[in-house]
Amino acid sequence: MSFQSEIVTWYLKNKRELPWRDTTDPYIIWLSEIILQQTRVEQGKPYFLKFLAHYPNVRDFANAAEEQVLKLWQGLGYYSRGRNMLFTARYVVEHYGGVFPTSYDELVKLKGVGNYTAAAISSFSSNERKAVVDGNVYRVLSRYFGVEEPINSNAGQKMFADLATELIANQEPSVYNQAMMEFGALQCKPKSPRCDECPIQIGCYAFKHKKVGLLPIKLKKVKVRKRWFNYFVGITNDEILAKQRTPGDVWQHLYDFPLIETQGEASLSDVDFLAKTQELFGKQLELKVLESKKHILTHQIIYVQFFAIDNYIVNFNLRTEIKSVKINDFKQLPHPKIIGDFVEKHID
Repeated sequence: MSFQSEIVTWYLKNKRELPWRDTTDPYIIWLSEIILQQTRVEQGKPYFLKFLAHYPNVRDFANAAEEQVLKLWQGLGYYSRGRNMLFTARYVVEHYGGVFPTSYDELVKLKGVGNYTAAAISSFSSNERKAVVDGNVYRVLSRYFGVEEPINSNAGQKMFADLATELIANQEPSVYNQAMMEFGALQCKPKSPRCDECPIQIGCYAFKHKKVGLLPIKLKKVKVRKRWFNYFVGITNDEILAKQRTPGDVWQHLYDFPLIETQGEASLSDVDFLAKTQELFGKQLELKVLESKKHILTHQIIYVQFFAIDNYIVNFNLRTEIKSVKINDFKQLPHPKIIGDFVEKHID
């Protein structure tokens, strides 16, 4: 039996029942694919169901407010995906009459839709013969065929794309693509792959040469940036101090608390830090540490401290973006996950 046949046979026996799997609706497939970018299926599934319930079709999505979309997205990270989805939904309504495209050439023009996502949507919705190459597929191909070119190099990406295109010939694209992705997710896993019960073990280069743990090869990641955010939680009666984050930094357009970013961990005994807080909130300011957290992003590690403040007067000449809003209203706004978790835990 050929490599492709073994993979498809395995898939038909072992595939997971997923709510986006048994449909050819390109809108639903698009919704699932964008949500699952950089996201595990277990984490993404409830978000998919939530979005589909709120926006059953692309016109409903196009009519949504950005704050509503970001609130539903809260906790998934990479918030630009949510904003791109809203832009794309509106674009599809305006330029395609609300009929979501199914061809690769049209899909790849949409914001937030790259080669992989366009191939997935086109093959799953219309059986277009486009090979899907995601992290799971890279891993299966690299291990089985012994491809040692880095998967994140230009040469590697072309090599894998060419190999995937060659393998999908004479296959049913929808089934074969899903089979490859599922095989990588469940069988040929990054860690602890199930080699002992693998149907393609005999022909696998990595298994033969004891390189399963070494493949695929990936170039070193970019240097991770470390940052220190000091948030100030000011509550008076039923109102709380808040601000909306500006473009050009993490969590743009989401809502958090007033903050001072420092070059290292701040403490109440730090004279410079206290001077900055008093400049912002007045000399009668009272500070108390509430909680410290570490928040890990793809290219940044953010060390967060939350301070309760009392006897404060906001220097609006220094920070015009700070607003006082009703606590219940603040809870309905979209926040970074670390802010949402803090609010849920500490603010009634």
